[in-house]
Amino acid sequence: MADTSPLKLGLIGCGHIARFHARNIKDALSRQPLNIAYHATCDRELHRARAFADIAGCELVTADAAEVIAACDVVYICTETVEHKALVNQAASAGKHIFCEKPLATSLEDATQMAAAVNQAGVVNQVGLILNYSPVFTVLQQLMSADDYGPVLSVHLRDDQFFPTGDHYGSNWRADVNRAGAGTLLEHSIHDVDLLRRLFGDIDAVNCRTREISGHPGIEDVAVVNFHHHGGHTSTLNSVWHAMPSRQSSRALEVFFNRARFTTNQDYFGSISYQIDDQPVITMSSDEVLARFMALQDLEPVNEDLRSLGGLSDRRFLQAVVEGSRAQPDFADALTGHEIVAACYRSAAAQGDTVVLN
Repeated sequence: MADTSPLKLGLIGCGHIARFHARNIKDALSRQPLNIAYHATCDRELHRARAFADIAGCELVTADAAEVIAACDVVYICTETVEHKALVNQAASAGKHIFCEKPLATSLEDATQMAAAVNQAGVVNQVGLILNYSPVFTVLQQLMSADDYGPVLSVHLRDDQFFPTGDHYGSNWRADVNRAGAGTLLEHSIHDVDLLRRLFGDIDAVNCRTREISGHPGIEDVAVVNFHHHGGHTSTLNSVWHAMPSRQSSRALEVFFNRARFTTNQDYFGSISYQIDDQPVITMSSDEVLARFMALQDLEPVNEDLRSLGGLSDRRFLQAVVEGSRAQPDFADALTGHEIVAACYRSAAAQGDTVVLN
């Protein structure tokens, strides 16, 4: 007789980003029968793991990640970046389904090895590139593909964030190159690299310049990149970590086609403005964007709110685990982003020279 007992899920790392996933997991398991039980929490600071477990009703609370991997079928890895590789390899070797926070690793070499490990293990795997589930960017992509607006002329994305160590982030390890690998481009804007590739096509070459102003060697606060896409057009990214803690993480995207312009100042929930030919500017409100997004995702508005939509990436991962289907974005998607970011750092080391991707 087939085993019908629930798959056990464990969370390794109980910091800022883990709170986001823990909430989403709890919401996903409450809204539909996924046959998954939230079973374990783990953190080197046991009191943090216990606080998570108390909220979720987990049975296992530990400071030993190996205990979670042994006890669970599904593992969330939400630790500092340098720890991802060992944990992914342990979980993959044990045949566990894996959700790993971005970036995968502190180096392209490690990310490549990790992607190979989960592929060889045949486990369902997903990476926390959450902009894949952004209502704003999903709807923007659909709007931009609705007609032939002529060639892409200009794409500019500005991404700014308070240096994510103090305040609510509580992740001082991000100021240590040995634990984070690098700064704003790898640790934060790998989201943006993935987004620009998805919206505007494969990237053939890059030019990049970086700056370090906060006194943390190897941790850049500024990255300015030109991405040269396969279609012949270029997109530009300005990524900055600043010292204004009251300012929330923000993205602003402007896209010019020959016959149209699209803009948004939001990265998840918000409005989109666009102008086609000589028509008046149209602004699609946040509510209209959400309605369009839910239709594209086959979601029932009566069953959704901002909280549930914010956790859609986790819900899709858990559904893929139960169904045994491919989750997205997976390690292969993330590896492509790592390859592009590594090319950017090579360009920055060469004072902005063009680096061609293989």
